[in-house]
Amino acid sequence: MAREHLTPQDWSNAALRAMARGGVAAVSVNALAGELGATRGSFYWHFKDRDALLTAALEMWEQHTTTALISELGDITDPRQRLTVLFATALGRESINGLEPAIVAHADHPAVAQVLRRVTERRIAYLTDLFAELGLAPAPARRQAVVTYAAYLGWHELRHSVCDIVPEVATTGAIATAALEHLVTELARPAMPHRTQPQ
Repeated sequence: MAREHLTPQDWSNAALRAMARGGVAAVSVNALAGELGATRGSFYWHFKDRDALLTAALEMWEQHTTTALISELGDITDPRQRLTVLFATALGRESINGLEPAIVAHADHPAVAQVLRRVTERRIAYLTDLFAELGLAPAPARRQAVVTYAAYLGWHELRHSVCDIVPEVATTGAIATAALEHLVTELARPAMPHRTQPQ
């Protein structure tokens, strides 16, 4: 790709791919310029410095994986169906393999922390609202959202670190479909009221 045709999005995508491969340290201006067939001057045409690139890349990840997805789900009126589509999308193949675990692993990095916290808060808030629509009271809905999100993060970490044990959803056929349906059903089931034991 010629230098004059590069966009900030091209640099951001390259930064996310590098982060997925080797974490924040792998996001090197020189290495990315080599990958893109560009010069450092091309980089500085778009970004003030490396941290500005990291922020832009993470904000693009936020837009694609959270903001846009939530907007698309808004067209689905049934909350159970919305949850099903959300799970199928979230547990499916990542556009950049290993990116989510790499981002979470660098939660203490200043360029990562702010965006990651914002994404986490929005995702958990969205899940909380969704479970509330399915009949859970506010506190149980929040707890269910946190547990669900923790399971999501664990799924991606396992699939990244031991991919031979945790296969891709898209390739597991009927077993994955049955497991997903079971998970959706159980998570969407309102909690039974507590019954006191007879004296």
